[in-house]
Amino acid sequence: MRNHLYFVTFVAALGGLMFGFETAVINGTIFYVQQFFGFSEAMKGVVVSTALVGCIIGALFIGKPGDIFGRRQMMKLMAVMFLLSMIGAGLATNLTVFITARLIGGIAVGGASVLTPMYISEIAPPKLRGRLVATNQLAIVSGILLAFFSNYIIDSIGAANWRWMFLAGTIPSGVYFLLLFFIERSPRWLVKMERVEEALHVIRRVNPHENAETLMHQIKDSLNQEVMKKYSFMFKPPYLKLVLIGIAVGMFNQMAGINVIMYYSTDIFRVAGFSGESAMFQSVLIGVTNLAFTIIAMIFIDRFGRKFLLYVGATGMSVFLGLFAWSYITGNYAGYQLLAYLVGYIAFFAFSQGAVIWVILSEMFPNNVRSRGAAIGSFSHWFFNFVIALLFPVVSAKIGVGWVFAFFFAATLLSLLFYHFALVETKGKSLEELEMETIGKRVSS
Repeated sequence: MRNHLYFVTFVAALGGLMFGFETAVINGTIFYVQQFFGFSEAMKGVVVSTALVGCIIGALFIGKPGDIFGRRQMMKLMAVMFLLSMIGAGLATNLTVFITARLIGGIAVGGASVLTPMYISEIAPPKLRGRLVATNQLAIVSGILLAFFSNYIIDSIGAANWRWMFLAGTIPSGVYFLLLFFIERSPRWLVKMERVEEALHVIRRVNPHENAETLMHQIKDSLNQEVMKKYSFMFKPPYLKLVLIGIAVGMFNQMAGINVIMYYSTDIFRVAGFSGESAMFQSVLIGVTNLAFTIIAMIFIDRFGRKFLLYVGATGMSVFLGLFAWSYITGNYAGYQLLAYLVGYIAFFAFSQGAVIWVILSEMFPNNVRSRGAAIGSFSHWFFNFVIALLFPVVSAKIGVGWVFAFFFAATLLSLLFYHFALVETKGKSLEELEMETIGKRVSS
């Protein structure tokens, strides 16, 4: 029976749900927050991207504490920070308090983006790992949809609606914190800490069909104490190549333009002439599409592999990004044409990059540098997310939304070459087998 494995995965993935909620709740609130505090369009980019500064900090600096204190303990800290962020933003009396709360939430998102998929990958058996780590992405898009839907429902309650949109996030963050007390530590972290008997107990409990002793030998053989203690090894062969690939994975994910839609779709639809209520409802439709195609991706990811999904997704995304850009540039759109293009784009994104990026970053690095490697890849994701979110309001106002999406179209086409030449297929291989394939380290049997 794998019931406990699924329970542990579910609890860990709640960090992904809060990741999604925290990043998407700003979509429906920023219009009201701007009215309440009275800031400019340029300042709007700063307010939205403040949380992304926190994401960069959280992603970049969570690796070392994750190694010292363990994945589970740091996830508890992230849960507390999510809770503080929701309360602080919802009760903010001035812009400084609001921005500070968003910064705290951003740090939690950055930390969760590293810890959650890494923890799941370290407890999951190889044949289920893609699907289970993709549960994190399912949780992220569920959190996005939850934020969009709760924003839509709360929108009509009156002047303080934006405050309740944030405060609604206190419920899932509280549940996440409490359930973390009922899951085990990562067995690979326990081996690093030389707590072998405890690691064996965890392996037998979460993966009863695995040969615990064999897996223990493989984990021990993959650990190099000197490499684990010195960050400088990350930037030397054979690890440097993996670091550069991890950075590129995060970069291409953001240059596809996904988070411009997650943060600004309501504003984009308003600019296109839709009413505020209609624009917010269309964001809900985008969230539903995101969720539906993430579920489809979870069905296929361990069957057809990560690279297959990326090829299909990048091709489809390019088509819809091109159509959207051309329609906006020419002004040749009517009714819900733009919505159809964005829904098509979201479907292909969710089927591919959305489901795959966190899986790849959690799998591609060897045991002794995994937390630091995943942190660097996640840092790249959040850094480019920050740059694009900060610049979008200003750049789109100057050159037009269409030309911004033309850039996303070109970057997505280019990503096809990167996926083909740089990525190794990870489907069905243990983390230790992948280590042997990527850096040539021999794994004992």
